[in-house]
Amino acid sequence: MNARSDMFCAAIDWGTTNMRVWLLDQSGNVSASRASDEGMRQAMPDRFEAIMEKHLAEMGAPVDLPVIICGMAGARGGWVEAEYMRTPAQLSAAHESAVKVAHASRDIRILPGACQMDEAREDVMRGEETQLAGAISGVEDNGIFCMPGTHSKWAVVEGGSLTRFTTFMTGEMHGLVSKHSILRDTLGEAKANAESPAFAGAVDEMLEGRGFTEALFSIRASALLKGAEAGDLASRLSGLVIGSEIASAKRAFEPEEVGLVAAGPLSDLYRAALARAGINAEALDGEALARRGLFAAAQSFWGNS
Repeated sequence: MNARSDMFCAAIDWGTTNMRVWLLDQSGNVSASRASDEGMRQAMPDRFEAIMEKHLAEMGAPVDLPVIICGMAGARGGWVEAEYMRTPAQLSAAHESAVKVAHASRDIRILPGACQMDEAREDVMRGEETQLAGAISGVEDNGIFCMPGTHSKWAVVEGGSLTRFTTFMTGEMHGLVSKHSILRDTLGEAKANAESPAFAGAVDEMLEGRGFTEALFSIRASALLKGAEAGDLASRLSGLVIGSEIASAKRAFEPEEVGLVAAGPLSDLYRAALARAGINAEALDGEALARRGLFAAAQSFWGNS
């Protein structure tokens, strides 16, 4: 493929298990993109540059095109560690704490993550801070954001600054319970349905204060005693884990509205659960936010070149 001359930079969101690469022009528009399962775990300890260069070559990127990266490439044990910004952290200034990859064949900058040092509420994020920067780029610089995933994040942004956040191990807990607990055979491969009464009822139980671990075994018991369908049981489990997260976040952040950074079935589940908690949700495209945040940082480095 011929090298492209209309590119401004390459932008990479490098996660633990996956990565996404975009070629961006001077206006931040996407000219080409690639997705891969070559996340940090596949790239460690020394394959980061080789993986990146392979994708850039296949996309036709010029050999001198600069690269901006967020996510786990900057983690300890990643490509090059980019130290965390401490809250309160001005999101638009993340580029000031970026690290430059030494001895690389092109200009490569890795953005920092963010950390919270409050006693007993220590927390970290990598990648989500760039999505948050994208969310407030050129628009309202205040808000509360719900970012579902393996490790869901709730974050507060005030005056463009990330002031506090909390991580919930919601997705990981769901995976552990559904695949590695006594409920594994009960649930099978059934999927949750956001419109299921079983989902709604489970969310309500968590919002009303029922204990999470107490409620879990009822899934097994209802299958044994009432012959409940696997789909309803899967919906109940999702309602319990998501409802537990939202109940805690509602106490901590008192949100009336959140920016919901999610897509597909997961977005449907969270929107339904948030509505039951009386919280309005504005759907946001996480990939678009990451690109916007990466592009804004790239402009700080190369915008006048």
